[in-house]
Amino acid sequence: MTAPAFLDARTDQVRPLHVLQREQFGAWCAQQAPAVAAWLQAQGFGAAPGTLALLPGDDGVAGAVLGIADAGDPLSYGHAPMGLPSGSAWEVVSELSADARAALELGWGLGAYRFDRYKTATRAPARLLRAAADARTDDLLAACLRVRDLVNTPTEDMGPDELEAVVRRIGAEHGAQVEAVTGDALLERNFPAIHAVGRASHRAPRLIALRWGAEDAPKVSLVGKGVCFDTGGLDLKPADGMRNMKKDMGGAAHAIALAELVMRQRLPVRLTLLVPAVENAVGPNAFRPGEIIATRTGVSVEIDNTDAEGRVILGDALAHAGEDKPEVLLDFATLTGAARIALGPELPVLFSNDDTLANAWLAAGERTRDPLWRLPLWRPYLRYLTSHVADLANAGSRMAGAVTAALYLERFVPAGTPWAHLDVYAWNDSDRPGRPAGGEAMALRAAFEMLRSRYAG
Repeated sequence: MTAPAFLDARTDQVRPLHVLQREQFGAWCAQQAPAVAAWLQAQGFGAAPGTLALLPGDDGVAGAVLGIADAGDPLSYGHAPMGLPSGSAWEVVSELSADARAALELGWGLGAYRFDRYKTATRAPARLLRAAADARTDDLLAACLRVRDLVNTPTEDMGPDELEAVVRRIGAEHGAQVEAVTGDALLERNFPAIHAVGRASHRAPRLIALRWGAEDAPKVSLVGKGVCFDTGGLDLKPADGMRNMKKDMGGAAHAIALAELVMRQRLPVRLTLLVPAVENAVGPNAFRPGEIIATRTGVSVEIDNTDAEGRVILGDALAHAGEDKPEVLLDFATLTGAARIALGPELPVLFSNDDTLANAWLAAGERTRDPLWRLPLWRPYLRYLTSHVADLANAGSRMAGAVTAALYLERFVPAGTPWAHLDVYAWNDSDRPGRPAGGEAMALRAAFEMLRSRYAG
C-alpha cells in the first residue's frame, strides 16, 4: 500500500465524515445549516451510491459527505480513500452498526491500495481514524492485499522459486511445516503431471506443501494453481492472450492468502496447503500435443491442448490432498476463459461434489458481500474428454469449457471427499472504486467466513 490507510490516534487535522444512504440524505440535510444545504443542492448532490461532496468551512474543507449503497458491503466505501483530499484524515460521525463499521474499514483499506513496488504512487490515500483496530477485519484486509500483491508482481520476481519463498516466510511466521518437491524429485515422489508441464522452463517445477495445526484437528486442505506464467506451451497463446499471464498463479495467491488467514485467526483445523508451481514454457523438452502423460493416480492423460495445463498440474495436487482424507478440500484456479464468458470477470464460478459445502460457501458469500455462483458438474459432458489412446484427455471441445475443466479435476478427487473448485479471474481489467486495475481477491472472504462458521462457530 502506498501509505497507511488508518489513524489510531487523533490529530488536529481530523475532519468529520458523514456516511449516508440516499434515503437518509433528506432528513440529514434538513438538520444542517442553510448554507450547507444550499451548497449541496447547488452541486446536485443527493448521497447517491459512489458519490461524495466536500463541505466548505472558514479554513477550507470543514467535512465531507459520503454516499453509499449497502452499508454492509465493503465496496460501498471504496471510493472514499482516493476521492477525498490526498493524505487527509477523517472520522466517521454517522452512527454505524458494528458490521457496517467493519465493512467501512475493510472497504477503506481496499480502496487505499496501490501496487507501488516499481512505481511511486502519485498521491496518498485519505486516512480513517479508528477507535480501535479489529483483528479479524485487519486480517481479512491483509489477505486480500496479499492476493493483489502476489498477482501484480511480474513473473521475473514471482516465479516458482519466489512463490515457494513466500510460503516459507508465512510458514515460519506461524510455526508451520513447509517442504517443496522440486525438479526431477517430482518424478521420484510420483508427481509426474506437475513435472511434465513445468519441465521446459529454466525454473524448476515444484509442489510446495505447508502443514499447520494440531494433528487431531479437523483436516482442511487448500490447493492453488501456481502457473507463474502461461505461454500456452507449444499451443502458443496469441500476444493479447499472453499479455497478463503473470496472473495465472492467481489461484495459488488465493490459496496462500486463505491459508495465512486461517493461521492468523487460529482456526482449530489441521491445515494443508498445496501449490503446484510451474511455468508453462516453450522449449525443446516442452510437453507436446498428443503426448500421453502419467499422473499420480495412475490415470493416463492425452494432451489435447498444452494451454489446458492448469488442470493437469492440479490433478496431481488434488490427488495428493485427498490422500489425507480431509473434511474439506478447496481448490482455486484461474482455469478457463469459458467461466469468464459465462459469468464475466467479477463473479467466480463454483463447482462442488457436495451440496452442503457448496451451499455453505454460497451463503457465506451473501453474508460477506463477496459473491460467487455455482454451475453444475454435468457428468454427461465427460464425453468431451474422451481419448482413444488414454484414460482421459485434458481438453477436446469448445463446449462447456468451465464444466469440462471441473469434471477433469473431479476425476482426481478421491470418492467421498467433500470438494469445491473455484474458477476465478483474480483480476480487475480497469480501475473502479475499491478495485484498482490488476490483481484481485474474489470469494476469498467468503471462503474464510465459510470455514470460520464451520470450525470456530
